[in-house]
Amino acid sequence: MVQLVIGDKQLSSWSLRAWYALRHGGIPFDEVRLHLDTPGFANAIARYSPAGRVPVLIDGDVRVWDSLAICEYANERCDGRLWPADARLRARARAISAEIHAGFGELRAQWPMLSAATGLEVQLDAHGVRDLDRIDAIWSDCRRDHAGRGPWLFGEFSIADAMYAPVTLRVRSYGALLSPLAQSYAGFVVGDAHMLEWIEAAARER
Repeated sequence: MVQLVIGDKQLSSWSLRAWYALRHGGIPFDEVRLHLDTPGFANAIARYSPAGRVPVLIDGDVRVWDSLAICEYANERCDGRLWPADARLRARARAISAEIHAGFGELRAQWPMLSAATGLEVQLDAHGVRDLDRIDAIWSDCRRDHAGRGPWLFGEFSIADAMYAPVTLRVRSYGALLSPLAQSYAGFVVGDAHMLEWIEAAARER
């Protein structure tokens, strides 16, 4: 059985990305949940990863750390279903996934993910607004171009949706106002059954 080592569901956006991809890929796994920001975390995570961070996927003698790498491993486990089948769409999905994997630091810092929280009032500065505007544009462009294929960024669920899933929770928590297509997409993801499972578990942690 695959194991996925994750942090607190209330806090760990990187854990959510890997968890969400595995769920939508239909890959059974056991959760190993570690508490972040505690004295015992460093020793606990050292049992699973030399990188000292969550998430970590364990599949027999295979260990994969880093959310995007875990998503890629999950894609291989489910015969490529987690990227668009069309090569052009796949290239675009990979590009926007890499963009959020490496960027949007101001938005992350100013609006930390608090999965079960709502009604938070934190004003973004100009750098945070720029990050949010770029994400709004990505979501809006994808939904405009692929609405006929289904409700996800590229029609069917893909790793790109997993990578942006934590932002949809930030939109919910901080009451972000986006353009109509982006706002609709964020609401759809937050209402997804797997996301609701994550939010409910985060609420129980509190």
